[in-house]
Amino acid sequence: MNIKPIRNDADLRAVFVRLESIFQAPEGSPEADEMEVLVALVEAYENRHYPIGPADPIEAIKFRMEQQGLAAKDLEPFIGSSGRVSEVLNRKRALSLRMVKRLHDGLKIPYESLLSHAG
Repeated sequence: MNIKPIRNDADLRAVFVRLESIFQAPEGSPEADEMEVLVALVEAYENRHYPIGPADPIEAIKFRMEQQGLAAKDLEPFIGSSGRVSEVLNRKRALSLRMVKRLHDGLKIPYESLLSHAG
């Protein structure tokens, strides 16, 4: 096992090629140990070079609307009047904590998504 740091995307591609060849290695084998180390290196490299930030609250709401086939009118029980729903979806009004709780409880949108840019 000759493991080196992943310094660039070419190194990353080479690690992916190696991972493909040892992906189904039996647990406890040297290849399985190598795979575990390589996966940790890939995660560290990707977190450093391709970080994924928290979801945008409005995008999270729109995503859930699309998933469940909801219209803006369907958000009124969670956000308020149609005018308020429109203001929120058009980013003219911030989500209140009460709206966040209702959206979480009613539509099961994670708090982390709803609060990530709240303010």
